[in-house]
Amino acid sequence: MIGHWTRGAMASGLGLAATLLLVVAGCGGQGEQVDEAVVETDAGGGGGGVASAPGAVGTIKGRVIWGSADIPAPKPLDNKSKDPEVCGKAQLFSRNLVVDPETKGVMDLFAYIPKATAKNDAAVKALVKEMPEVEIDQKNCEYQPFATVMHKDQKLLFKSGDPVMHNVHYSGLENNRNFAVAPNTSVTQSMVKELNPVPLKCDVHPWMSGWIMVFDHPYFALTKADGSFEIKDVPAGTQNLVIRSGKMGYVTKGAAKGMPVTVEADKTTDLGDITFEPAAGKARK
Repeated sequence: MIGHWTRGAMASGLGLAATLLLVVAGCGGQGEQVDEAVVETDAGGGGGGVASAPGAVGTIKGRVIWGSADIPAPKPLDNKSKDPEVCGKAQLFSRNLVVDPETKGVMDLFAYIPKATAKNDAAVKALVKEMPEVEIDQKNCEYQPFATVMHKDQKLLFKSGDPVMHNVHYSGLENNRNFAVAPNTSVTQSMVKELNPVPLKCDVHPWMSGWIMVFDHPYFALTKADGSFEIKDVPAGTQNLVIRSGKMGYVTKGAAKGMPVTVEADKTTDLGDITFEPAAGKARK
């Protein structure tokens, strides 16, 4: 679908902006402009070090694995103390630490660039167009999904698929609300950028919990069941990567600053296995 990129540069104050014209080849060999992306470099951002041409992007991927031969056993929750006819049909377990016994992958960790060296408005536009709303359902008396990542321009839709009353209570520094969600209804919320994971709970059913992270850029992902993650359209150069748990803190070195990663244009930087050692509070390759 995508033919090639045409890049033009212009000076702007202390920053540098590059206008990218997305071109698709026509039937007769002529180019047709279908979109325009503006990527503005941030002279004071990211990890510094390796510079790159404005607009050049790459991909970061890796896998977070548990750092012990002993796989933690799932922790059962007391989910039969309220509305047991709905909530107590099956035993629920804590999802603050979910390790796959076969792959040792750690699920539902946040992976993101805390402060990239450039922004990509076209990537944000594409993200919001593809998924204007992010959904969290209250089903079987637990939040599904447990961990949610989103851009601030997306809407957050809270649904209730249960025949009992729930309430949504999220308590971040910038995002803080508490409201009821009646059975088989939904409530839409607007969110703002938040530096840390936002805890989510239901005061009616105290075992219900979850986490939300809200970004003002598109450079984020969640680890899957096997611990893998992939962040696309990352500005080329040296960036800092953060991987963290909502409950158990940082996985990568450097805490909130993150660990440096070199991203090459049009290439994938594979970090391989990153070991999660919550007892030691550190990660190692």
